[in-house]
Amino acid sequence: MESKDLITSAANTWCPGCGNFAIEHALKDVVAGLVADGTPLEKIVLVTGIGCHGKMADYLGVNSFYAIHGRTLPVATGLKLANPDLTVLACAGDGDCYGEGLEHLLFAAKRNVDVTLLVHDNRVYGLTTGQYTPTSPLGFSGRSTPQGTPEYPFNPVELMIAAGATWVGRGYSRRLSQLRELIRAAVGHRGFSFLEVFQVCATFYNQTKYYDDHVYDLEAETFPTSDPGAALDAAREWDYSRESRIPLGQFYEAIYPTLEERLAEQRAKETDPVGVMQRLMAERT
Repeated sequence: MESKDLITSAANTWCPGCGNFAIEHALKDVVAGLVADGTPLEKIVLVTGIGCHGKMADYLGVNSFYAIHGRTLPVATGLKLANPDLTVLACAGDGDCYGEGLEHLLFAAKRNVDVTLLVHDNRVYGLTTGQYTPTSPLGFSGRSTPQGTPEYPFNPVELMIAAGATWVGRGYSRRLSQLRELIRAAVGHRGFSFLEVFQVCATFYNQTKYYDDHVYDLEAETFPTSDPGAALDAAREWDYSRESRIPLGQFYEAIYPTLEERLAEQRAKETDPVGVMQRLMAERT
């Protein structure tokens, strides 16, 4: 299979210049690589939420599931628990994931479910033409905040490290090669992988020049990704001011048992006749 074979015939309706094109092409290359390495295509599932990113389910030729707004991760978690042999990918938007879906995001990280999440963070509700989201900057002027939002954004990378995600990274839709490698690393990690992607919205909030002028790469060879303190320091380097630099790359990785592994261990104990009898006797006393 070639990666081009994964692009469906569905008419693409993303705006010209949309960062989703780059994410789609990076993701299809990673999926094609998984298939080439022996993962059956039917064992790969993509879950998407509501927003411009959600059309990825139409354009990428893999098994897919459209979730309702903010509910990408509960569906992805259910798929993985029901069939642990699946490779489960999830795409969500910043409004979709950090707004309606924030609680689900925190619990997916806390539980360490073996799912890879890509958040298409354009910092605006693009599908509904320009409202502010949890990552829009202070003063953002849009349809819902014509005088500028009075809220500060939160930092998703910092939040995910604190919440217990075992793989955390950040990419940019205009750095395709790096983005491809980050997705590949995230998918290869066993546990909850969180990849924030700055996805340029060319129509409603075009931050291309700002990102081009401020992003830089963490030193992949020397950055201590096993150190949560260093990861948090790097995440906090971008304070959402217009002057601060913005690090890209892998921030953190840790190896812990996944939710599926812990549940499998519990089930194994329950099928042990001695263990079942001991539990029943304990419940009766």
